[in-house]
Amino acid sequence: MTTTPNPSPPGLTRVLGPLTATAIVVGTIIGSGVFKKPATIAQSVDESGLVAIVWVVAGLLVLCGALAYAEIAVLFPKTGGNYVFLREGYGRLFGFLWCWVDFWIIRSGSLAALATIFTESLHDILESYAGREVLGFWAQRGVTVGVLLGLGLVNIRGVRWGGGLQVVVTLVKVVSLVGIAVFPFYLLGRAADSTVTTANLDPVWPLAWSAGILPGLGSAFLGVLWAYHGWQNVAPIAGEVRDPQRNLPIALVGGTLLVVALYLGVNLAYYLTMPGEEMAELEGTTVAAASALRWIGPVGKVVVAGAIVLSVFGSLNGNMMVGPRQLFAMGEDGLAPRWLGRVHPQYRTPAASIALLAVWSSLLVVGVAVLTQTGVLAASKSHFDTFTDFAMFGAVLFETLAVVSIFRFRALLPNADRPYRCPGYPVIPALYVLLPGFILYYMFQSQLVEVIAGTCFVALGALVFYSFGLDQRKRPALPDADTFDGAKPDGGRREGVTDRPHRKP
Repeated sequence: MTTTPNPSPPGLTRVLGPLTATAIVVGTIIGSGVFKKPATIAQSVDESGLVAIVWVVAGLLVLCGALAYAEIAVLFPKTGGNYVFLREGYGRLFGFLWCWVDFWIIRSGSLAALATIFTESLHDILESYAGREVLGFWAQRGVTVGVLLGLGLVNIRGVRWGGGLQVVVTLVKVVSLVGIAVFPFYLLGRAADSTVTTANLDPVWPLAWSAGILPGLGSAFLGVLWAYHGWQNVAPIAGEVRDPQRNLPIALVGGTLLVVALYLGVNLAYYLTMPGEEMAELEGTTVAAASALRWIGPVGKVVVAGAIVLSVFGSLNGNMMVGPRQLFAMGEDGLAPRWLGRVHPQYRTPAASIALLAVWSSLLVVGVAVLTQTGVLAASKSHFDTFTDFAMFGAVLFETLAVVSIFRFRALLPNADRPYRCPGYPVIPALYVLLPGFILYYMFQSQLVEVIAGTCFVALGALVFYSFGLDQRKRPALPDADTFDGAKPDGGRREGVTDRPHRKP
């Protein structure tokens, strides 16, 4: 009697092209920061020229990171992103700790915060039409949870569904930002009393340079960096990107360049519309809304609220796509429950991981709402920002380790086949270190409590890792079917696993 071998379990499929991969990068970087940060930056820096330099310098440093990160992603084009890079470069503990911080607080907290901003902006639009409050406190929480669970279901249904939605929303987002950047030039000089004028750019440079300018530049630089955060988000889904050796560098570098150009154009539009001193004094509104009010009247507030809704929605969907892939990779490795590493037999997505992240993010929304209503937390829109601050130290640390792992992999795998190599190595990745170095310095200076709390949370993760014997758990060998162009995408080296990136003879 012939025994039929059991069929291999379904795996993730490479169906995402360069457009979708780039849309993930652009869509997850651009959230609400480009609408809300300029006023804060104007409070720190008076001169429009210095503001432009801050945006450019931060963008160039992020670009340095993208150029280096693309080489690592091409070397390990496997689902998991930073989890895989940290595991292969520094050991399984580092990969586990990154996912520990990312899942419990950073990713879930970001999703909860973005969904809350989405609902609040949507409510502003409805309220402007109705002339009264449309949704009460708990109704808004219900919409927020519904958005999170709905996006979870869309991404469970198929990576093409989530990717297609990301492309559409990102394209609309880019078009809206291009419109904001271009429209003031249409108005420039069309009427004698036009508020759009190059005179609003003054002062461009400080009349006298002094050391007192540096603290303001530092504060502005930090605000700009947060607006660029999220550029690494295509890496976790690399296992579902077609021709990753080509498409991952296109997405990382091309997407980052596009965002830098959009940010510069939009901020120039703001400064053509109103001087920096007026931006700094705005309360209860964004620079974008105040600018649009001057361009097209009261309808401008609704238009900007709609742009924010679309922008935040795109960032939400992008994070819902990529976040669960790290849980999935951990489940495959046995560092998380095995069921998180399973692929849905029909939809070919990590359905369990997506559902878990969507549910946990929803519980954070409900939990913060309950604490607010019972008076444990003061009513404020910054709860999620405060919450994530306690783990941001660990996030910045591990994200930086992922980028600088390029040095380690050049040493560990000197002969590995690298279809893409970071230009300007080792200078380019070394320059990137300036960016997280500044953030960590600022945190130690002004957020020491958050740094200590974040360190304790990371230490708790290490305790869990060793208490449950995860350091002793063996990684399963990858099946031959999981190769790509003759190279094992995992590149594992530990616990007896010998699959490595293909080496040149």
